[in-house]
Amino acid sequence: MEALRPLLSRASLPTHRAVTKRSWASIQRLHTSSPKPATPLPHPTAPGPPPEPPIPAASQAEDRIARKLKNAELLRRGQSLRADPAKPGTALKKRFWKDVTVEETPDGYQIFLDSRPVRTASKNILTIPLSKPQLATAIALEWDLLVSAQQALKYHYIPLTSLISRAVDISLADAQGNTKIRDDIVKMLMRYLTTDTLICWVPERNIHDAVHLEQQRDGAESLRQLQQRTAQPIINYLKAHVWPGVEIVPILGSDSIVPAKQPQMTQDVIRGWLSGLPAWELAGLERGALATKSLLVAVRLLVEWSEEFAQLQPRSEGSQSQRFGIEEAAEASTTEVRWQTGMWGEVEDTHDVEKEDLRRQLGSVILLVNGEKR
Repeated sequence: MEALRPLLSRASLPTHRAVTKRSWASIQRLHTSSPKPATPLPHPTAPGPPPEPPIPAASQAEDRIARKLKNAELLRRGQSLRADPAKPGTALKKRFWKDVTVEETPDGYQIFLDSRPVRTASKNILTIPLSKPQLATAIALEWDLLVSAQQALKYHYIPLTSLISRAVDISLADAQGNTKIRDDIVKMLMRYLTTDTLICWVPERNIHDAVHLEQQRDGAESLRQLQQRTAQPIINYLKAHVWPGVEIVPILGSDSIVPAKQPQMTQDVIRGWLSGLPAWELAGLERGALATKSLLVAVRLLVEWSEEFAQLQPRSEGSQSQRFGIEEAAEASTTEVRWQTGMWGEVEDTHDVEKEDLRRQLGSVILLVNGEKR
């Protein structure tokens, strides 16, 4: 009996197959729909290599300008449609003047909005020297193009007016014996001399030489050679006519990445020259250096066009010396950018906008300092 007890206990338990069967039957009762397996779709294949990536169509400057003008017109129409005619705009959204005129006074030219003279941010009447009639006309045109008084609060709408306001503020501070504005500008300009774009050249050899190896084999000049060829005439002119005897060294050597400082005598001569500039020339030089990131290019442009340096300028159109204008200054300050965009192309709405803005700022510098002494 003891021998049969394990057999009886084993027989009294359900078999594994029976338990599995009953469990699967109870699970099957939970499902009421038949399974639907996924049907794979045939994948289209084509012999041959993959297609070439799409190439954007070349766009001209006129096309981009026309597109931007169209977008601006659509934006203006949308703003006019959203405006409620039952609620008139505020005074800032209106143009409270009808005519813009230039009047000559004993102190200089003044710009009038109907009968109101244009004033600087410090409430001083904007007065332009009698030797600069072109500048007065340009400012009058600048205000005549405004469509609302609110635009007059933004500097990018009135760049010439803001630049002249800066010159007037420097002149008034000098007359009062306050040299803080002048000292701050000179200090800022001397900082630009230590990182001047014109003499900050790339090393002779760098990790990207393999990219330009094919061009070098064809005899094309390297970026450093282009920078040297662009900078040398400007440096020679400044050393011969503006700062005789000074030494201007490149910021980066042929095989160094550590910036080099100009000799102490060079720094002292340039600092003294900047401190003695008239107010209008100092304001123009400040904008030129900020635009080009180069003190040397800004000084070269200033000397070429300022009425204060008329003795250094060519006296006739038939002179052999080539004038240094907007295009020359822009190209000298963007040598590396022009090299890279010539290699890889321009980014639309970035490089083209920066190019035009740089020329606009350099043109304002020429208008500010140019004139004929009476």
